[in-house]
Parts: sequence; structure tokens; C-alpha cells
Amino acid sequence: MGPTAPTWGAFLLYAAATFAAFGYLWSKDARASRVMLVLLASGVVLHLVGFCLLLSLFWSYPENRWYLPITSFHGALSFIALALAVAFLAVESSHRLGVLGAFVLPLAAASAGAAVMWTEPVLAPLDERLRSYWLNIHPVLLMTAYAVMANGFGVGLALLLQERQIKSRKPSELCYRLPSLDELDGLVGRIVAFALPVLVLGLLVGMVWSHHAWGRIWSWEPKQTLGALTAVVYGVYLWLRHVRGLRGPKPVYVSM
Repeated sequence: MGPTAPTWGAFLLYAAATFAAFGYLWSKDARASRVMLVLLASGVVLHLVGFCLLLSLFWSYPENRWYLPITSFHGALSFIALALAVAFLAVESSHRLGVLGAFVLPLAAASAGAAVMWTEPVLAPLDERLRSYWLNIHPVLLMTAYAVMANGFGVGLALLLQERQIKSRKPSELCYRLPSLDELDGLVGRIVAFALPVLVLGLLVGMVWSHHAWGRIWSWEPKQTLGALTAVVYGVYLWLRHVRGLRGPKPVYVSM
């Protein structure tokens, strides 16, 4: 069995969980929520199996031993999809807001689908400059932060939709199925407050690694610049929320 076969299965389960999440959003049938969680958890388990298979093949090269296979597009997209799914399960386990699956799980399914349909695993010896323990820290921190922030994006989208529903003269049934604005607003704040320090730490670790490997701490590469801009944007969001005391859609627009 190749390493992509379980990841294909995980993608299909993530997609099925997404459909179940939309079913729960429109019907508020608790069975759809339970199906969503079972499908998602099964997808995570299958995804972990695929990642372990990929890791064993990656480690067949002595130069790659003990490093994670996340330097290729396939590895990065697959890891982000897995982190998205795990982050949503963590949020759902503590808040029980199954309707948010419709706003978050499409991102996990899309990332896993892109990994298996448009990329291939790169099984080759690592570049000598990448053979560092920082490889298991820097990208993992960044991708974990992005995955958690993507969950925050989904919750923020639900908040904006709920706010529009409340202001409408004729709110639809969706208004009564989404959580309250206060609950959504608080959840976005907690997600960003967790993800931003992880992102900043990942950027700092990357600067240290860059200095050791290339003799400079900053190179203005697109991904490096994007990460810094993302940190600034979410820093502004937290400043608006905790210093200026803004709540509701205005700071959420900034975070999105």
C-alpha cells in the first residue's frame, strides 16, 4: 500500500464529514453532527496511517532519518489538512458547536484533496542545508498556527453571517441554528490568542535557523513576508479587541 492511499481515504472521509456538517447546519439533526464527528475522527486516524507510511519511506534514506517529510508541497498540504482536522476536533470537544464544521471542514477537505490530486510525495535525500532539527520545529509551528487560524477564519465567517442574519428584517432558520454573536466572538478571540504566539515563535525559530544555515535572519521571501504580515494583522486584531475594547464584526473583519 502506497503512502497516498490512506491519505486519499482521509480526503474522502473529510469530504463526507463536510457534507454531514452542512446537513447538520440546515437540519439541526443531532445524528448528522454525530456522523460528522465519526467521519472526521476516522479520517484523522487514516491520515495518520498515511503520514506514518510516508515517514517510513522518507526515512529509507539515511540522510532523512528523524526528519519529518513536510518540505514538499504534498507533505505540507497533507500536514495542514491533518492539523486543520485535529484543531477542529479540539475546538468541538470543548465547545460542542457542530454547526461550525460547515465553515471549517471544507478547508481541511480542500487541503487534503490538493495534496492527493495535484502533488506527489517527494522521496529523495534532503538538501544538506535542511538537515537540521529546526526542520521538525519551524515549519510545524507555522503550519499548526495557520491551521488553528483557519479554524478562526471559519468561526469568524459564521459570526459575520449571523450578524447579517440578525440585522435582516427576515432572518432565515439559519439564524436560529448558529451560535450567538457573543459566543462566536469569544471563540474567535480565544483561537487567535492561542495561534498568534505559536506563529510568532515559528517565525523567530525560522530566523535563528536562517542565520545558522545561510548567515542572515531575514531574506524577504514571499512565505517569510506573508508570515510576518499575518502576525501583524492578528496582532492588530488582538489590540483592537483587548486594548480598544472592540467586539463583534469590526475586529473580525481585520482578522480575516
